[in-house]
Amino acid sequence: MARRRRIPDTGSHALGAAPRKVGRALLMLLIYMLLTLTLTVLTYLAFTLLYRTDTERRLRREIRLYERLYPELEERSELLGDAIANLQHKDDEIYNQVFHASAPGLDPMEALAPLSAADTIPVRELVGYTARKADSLQRRSAAVEASFARIFGTLSDPDVAVPPMVLPIRDITYPQVGASTGRKLNPFYKAYVYHEGLDLIVARGTPVLATADGTVEAASSSRTTGNTVRIRHDGGYQTVYAHLESMKVRAGQRVRAGQQIGTVGMSGQAVAPHLHYEVRKDGAALNPVGCFFASVSPDEFANMLYMSVNTMQSMD
Repeated sequence: MARRRRIPDTGSHALGAAPRKVGRALLMLLIYMLLTLTLTVLTYLAFTLLYRTDTERRLRREIRLYERLYPELEERSELLGDAIANLQHKDDEIYNQVFHASAPGLDPMEALAPLSAADTIPVRELVGYTARKADSLQRRSAAVEASFARIFGTLSDPDVAVPPMVLPIRDITYPQVGASTGRKLNPFYKAYVYHEGLDLIVARGTPVLATADGTVEAASSSRTTGNTVRIRHDGGYQTVYAHLESMKVRAGQRVRAGQQIGTVGMSGQAVAPHLHYEVRKDGAALNPVGCFFASVSPDEFANMLYMSVNTMQSMD
């Protein structure tokens, strides 16, 4: 029986080989692209890390300089700001009590206020603004110091009448300061009435001192103010010391600043032992705390002023 000869299927082999060639070509292309991309990234990183242009080097030096300078300028600005605030507060009281006028309060850097509200300020502008602000604060500080020098020069003139500036109670501190002048709640009438002096809360028997040289106008007693001493001073000033336990001066007597004129008590209408102290200029009541600035530290003076203004009930 004769064998049948098998004919090879060359067409199917040719059709299967073509897709494999295309796949290998695409794979090689993908590998080539990945290698190219990797080499590009590595080249860029190496260039960025190892090579610096002149502009980059200059900018990096400036950034390092700003990083060192800015904290110092910021701290300097805060310290000067606190000093100016204390000096300005003191200056206002001096103008009000000594010169009976308002102190100027203009901010020469007010035009730059929009810079402080922005959140995209370049570092260079921010450092420049801080430097200008610090210089301005230094100039203002020097101007305030010069004003103080002129004021104290005026106060040292024997022909100039100054307000009574000695503390009526030796070593008084701000927690012992009560209500000052203004509308305060009266503890007896339970209504707001005008309080014409300053309450100083101290123990019974504490010595009371004359706050300036003067002549005793009266040393008498009444139902409301109790034992009361009134002293007339130069320049139209008058001081009043009320609710005393005892009086150690008499009408017509000449007294010196710091001389004891009585002791603290609660005579008259008073809810507790305290000194009711008044300072008047040509009959008009002044805030006595404003006369304490020369006898206490700036911080103590500010605290005393805060306590006197915010205590809303008097003790008499």
